[in-house]
Amino acid sequence: MPISSGGSSDVVPRNFRLLEELERGEKGIGDGTVSYGMDDGDDIYMRSWTGTIIGPINSVHEGRIYQLKLFCDKDYPEKPPSVRFHSRINMTCVNPETGVVEAKKFGMLANWQREFTMEDILTQLKKEMAAPHSRKLVQPPEGAFF
Repeated sequence: MPISSGGSSDVVPRNFRLLEELERGEKGIGDGTVSYGMDDGDDIYMRSWTGTIIGPINSVHEGRIYQLKLFCDKDYPEKPPSVRFHSRINMTCVNPETGVVEAKKFGMLANWQREFTMEDILTQLKKEMAAPHSRKLVQPPEGAFF
């Protein structure tokens, strides 16, 4: 990716961007209820990632630990990563058969901007879990996987 010559419009190359995200993910984020890291430290393309969300308090997800897979293709961050829950979950934006977070049903993926990060996706999914429309959804047994 070319780097432009003007101020804040510099475009950070894909691998530098992913290294920044890796460093941030390894340090821990906010209150520790959202984390992520690479699946394979030897993958020089930094494509496959695992995310974890601890369910928000005062919700049907409270205390549950959800594992997700994020895949950053060669066009990330220009295009969003694919996101799939490994842990079974019932959410309006998640395909009930595959666990895939469907872009058209999840605003952050549908309206992707280069500045968004994997951390942003995980944080937004956690907020979605706590949203009023998600509070009524019956959840699969804890420990079930796609």
